[in-house]
Amino acid sequence: MTTSTIHGFPRIGPRRELKTATEGHWASRVSAGDLEDTARDLRRRTWELLRDAGLGQIPSNHFSLYDQVLDTIQLVGAVPQRFRGAGDELATYFAMARGAADAPAMEMTKWFDTNYHYIVPELGPDTAFELAAEPKPLAELAEAAALGIETRPVLVGPVTFLLLGKPAAGAPAGFEPLSLLDPLLDVYQELLARLSDAGAAWVQLDEPAFVQDRSEVELAALERAYRRLGGLARRPRLLVASYFDHLGDALGRLVAAPVDGLALDFTRGGDRNAELLAAAGGLDGRRLLAGVVDGRNVWANDLEASLERLATLKGLAGEVVVSSSCSLQHVPIDLDAETGLDPELRPWLAFARQKVDELTTLARGMTEGTGAIADALAANREALARRRGSARVRDTSVRQRLAAVDADDLRRGSSYEVRRKAQRERLGLPPLPTTTIGSFPQTGDVRAARAALRRGELDQTGYRDRMRAEIDSVVGLQERLGLDVLVHGEPERNDMVQYFAEQLDGYATTELGWVQSYGTRYVRPPILFGDVRRPRPMTVEWIGYAQSRTGRPVKGMLTGPVTMLAWSFVRDDQPERDTAMQVALALRDEVQDLERSGVAIIQVDEPALREHLPLRRGRQGGYLAWALDSFRLATSGVLDETQIHTHMCYSKFGEVLPTLAALDADVAYIETARSGMGLLEDLQQAEYAQGIGPGVYDIHSPRVPPVSELRDLLAEALATLGPDRLWVNPDCGLKTRAYEEVVAALTNMVEAAAEVRATLR
Repeated sequence: MTTSTIHGFPRIGPRRELKTATEGHWASRVSAGDLEDTARDLRRRTWELLRDAGLGQIPSNHFSLYDQVLDTIQLVGAVPQRFRGAGDELATYFAMARGAADAPAMEMTKWFDTNYHYIVPELGPDTAFELAAEPKPLAELAEAAALGIETRPVLVGPVTFLLLGKPAAGAPAGFEPLSLLDPLLDVYQELLARLSDAGAAWVQLDEPAFVQDRSEVELAALERAYRRLGGLARRPRLLVASYFDHLGDALGRLVAAPVDGLALDFTRGGDRNAELLAAAGGLDGRRLLAGVVDGRNVWANDLEASLERLATLKGLAGEVVVSSSCSLQHVPIDLDAETGLDPELRPWLAFARQKVDELTTLARGMTEGTGAIADALAANREALARRRGSARVRDTSVRQRLAAVDADDLRRGSSYEVRRKAQRERLGLPPLPTTTIGSFPQTGDVRAARAALRRGELDQTGYRDRMRAEIDSVVGLQERLGLDVLVHGEPERNDMVQYFAEQLDGYATTELGWVQSYGTRYVRPPILFGDVRRPRPMTVEWIGYAQSRTGRPVKGMLTGPVTMLAWSFVRDDQPERDTAMQVALALRDEVQDLERSGVAIIQVDEPALREHLPLRRGRQGGYLAWALDSFRLATSGVLDETQIHTHMCYSKFGEVLPTLAALDADVAYIETARSGMGLLEDLQQAEYAQGIGPGVYDIHSPRVPPVSELRDLLAEALATLGPDRLWVNPDCGLKTRAYEEVVAALTNMVEAAAEVRATLR
């Protein structure tokens, strides 16, 4: 009998219950007990949903109050010293994620090539691992068992945990977190023994770090870890899981290890994982979780193609389990909740609940034969055919325009040095100009106005007046604070991708399609289903109004083509490059309209540029080439005196800094606050010559940095970059912060910039 499973399920709640409870707790409106009650109820509802849907094997410990890597940091006792006095276990947990008065938050970066952010472990030679007094995986195993539901605990694997970490401040030069493997395995060994004693038949250990190119030392560490854990006398059966790509050289090492099963991604890993598994001799009687349903996109599965894939895998393992490719936390919860979604598109899609149904259907087809699922196969076949043939998918005018793009469309008219002179004459900015990244806090009044417009309770004129009043307030505040380059604050924007998707042909948006980005920050990724075209200007009215209210420059704010793809659910029926270039043409029109309206600075944000980098080096060059082309197509059609800015955040940029320079933006803002200006040396080595704004404070924490801290960071940046290139800014937009925090932090930032600027005289 073939059964089914998933790696994990969205934990946020169908109505964002976890966000409401967590933020209420942070605001002291919700007690710790009430927060845990909400969490417990969400876990129960998920387990019961999966059981009632007929899923054969149900996971546990995929729930988290904030982040699964942060859970692991606390689980294994890797809490940095500065948080040891933060309070009880829950207070310490949130302090690590958000910071405390005297303790900056831990660094946050992207989870492989997704838009999910994890907390980066800080590890040093003095890190003393110790299993938590009340291990969360044990508690959730017992919680599910009390409901009569047997589960498979899911853990971040020990080797991936170390590879995701970074040397702690003060660690000696050359320290490698991987050197801590043996003491960490001691803790995992203890945990596995306790899980076995508690009745866990299987435990899943996620090792996605090995879908990236890894050194022989790292591969040997993986092999050593699972020879040791697999050799334990007292343990559950071990399932080692990977996702997002193929396992490469690591697959053979794991096949040879004494583990009881592997989980492989056959969507993004594709044929390569099957080839590698066959070359390794298969799993000789052990379990294979075959990830044939894509856990990262929302397109309906091709059931017949998946059945064919599963049939080819049956001879490579003792048991084949039909699985999602990865956790379903990367997709919205339920398509049925989207009552307003275009009915033509609906049959093309599957959210988390629908993907569970696809898995159980496939498992039934494998067990009982295709006749048992004939109706489902027929409906699926028809939906796929209708999508391929829909007139909504292809726009001849867009395709003709893209075919006419040539090399001249991909470069600015003059060199950066020539442009810089023209821009200085036009803008007249002081050294170390101060600015923000774009958004200002979205108050309850702003969100209420947007909601009233959607419900028809506020007409367009009333809405425009309300947004203009907010822009007046934001512009006035920035002038009082003394910022040099202003923004309009983006009150009209629900999200930096969704706002544009709602105005572009080829996109669809959802009402309840929330996906976790980090902590309590959820987004609704739009669905890019067809050729992209801009019917009309999208931002010119708002930016033009803001500029009319001040004599200081106001930046035009757009989201770049790569980020528009990376933070959407993107069509899978054509190369990504073609889709990105279509988006770039739409943005090019907007950039030129902004310039014609008199806007002197236009910021085209690409925070996802590094995030979207393929995990395997062999594909990275091709991606970076089209990512570069799409950005330059969007931004190159302007005059020398128009200054192009871009922004990137919360990724490890070292690998793409040459591409950052090649984008040929005049100014780039990058996140450096949580990493302590750690990118400055990389910038020098990459010979990046343009303007740069290394973020001086972390906007994802409520902590307000003192002037002295900001001044020291700026002095460090100044010593490396010099005064002609350095801009002063936060590391990201201010949308999620409260005004009292924003005003205090920006006041300190402007004061610190003034103090450092004074040293230049």
